[in-house]
Amino acid sequence: MENIDMRGATLDDIRHFMQGIGEKPFRAEQVFSWIHAKFANSYDEMTNLPVALRKRLAEIAPIAPIELIRTQKSADGATRKCLLKLYNSGIMDVYVETVLMTYRHGTSVCVSTQAGCRMGCDFCASGLTGLQRNLTAGEIAAQYYVLCREINSRIGNIVVMGSGEPLDNYDNTLGFIQLIGHPKGANIGLRHITVSTCGIVPKIYDLAKENLPITLAVSLNAPNDQIRRRLMPIARKYDYDALIAACRAYAEKSRRISFEYIMIDGVNDSEGNAKELAKRLDGINCHINLIAANKVPEKGYNRSNATTIMAFANILEKSGHRVTIRKEMGSDISAACGQLRNELRNDHSLS
Repeated sequence: MENIDMRGATLDDIRHFMQGIGEKPFRAEQVFSWIHAKFANSYDEMTNLPVALRKRLAEIAPIAPIELIRTQKSADGATRKCLLKLYNSGIMDVYVETVLMTYRHGTSVCVSTQAGCRMGCDFCASGLTGLQRNLTAGEIAAQYYVLCREINSRIGNIVVMGSGEPLDNYDNTLGFIQLIGHPKGANIGLRHITVSTCGIVPKIYDLAKENLPITLAVSLNAPNDQIRRRLMPIARKYDYDALIAACRAYAEKSRRISFEYIMIDGVNDSEGNAKELAKRLDGINCHINLIAANKVPEKGYNRSNATTIMAFANILEKSGHRVTIRKEMGSDISAACGQLRNELRNDHSLS
């Protein structure tokens, strides 16, 4: 009998496991549904399973608990940041932050794929403590499930933009998408999922081959190599031309791509920067999302002012690009873009 991570396992994996312990295949569908459609945290909740089977599964294939440690709410009530502790036998226990955002059109949850981050983007708090470990597919999904239970409601949209670089944890990120979109699970439409990346070029090509109708959001933040290398160490490995070529290929193979652009005063927000960016992105089926830089105390950057951001957007629009200016949400509780971090952590780090 093989060990199994029940929360992160596919339905086929669970069927195989059940067969191995002498149980009928339909038990696998029951367990899968309880975890991924009813968001159960333990076998005790699975009331249509015999008590003896529940006890046996708890012994041989325990479901690692997820504990909600703390919840903070923004002053306007539209944003909720949750600190979760992820327990996992044989893997380092870690803390991650997950954010719930409420809009007029519905709710979105921002999930983390890693505890910490090793990308080291110069405007972001997530990498300040380095990378502790990757999260499993089940742990990524569990963040969604915990928040659904917390608000007693289904959440319609998922953004994979919390701590960590999703494409640096590629297999688990892909596994999460498959779990969360499974028709016998939460059954989230993949068009309601956005995955963010700082620009790991080979993985962008790999993701394009998956033919998933998710939205890919690329954290671009600069119109050229000189500025991007200052802000993002990944740009020293994959240059601007290579990244843009990968994005162009993704948009042609899959669907429209989103470029995230953090607006930093005096760094990347000039009229010349806007014109250069418009030219570099010409011909790509894309959307540009301008984001005022959020405060990270350890960093010395200031956000561009509203007038500068609007002027930048106007230049891009006149060049034929689709542009939005992201609404600020949750900055008063450090839940906005670039502010998530490991405020609590164990002593050992992979950094």
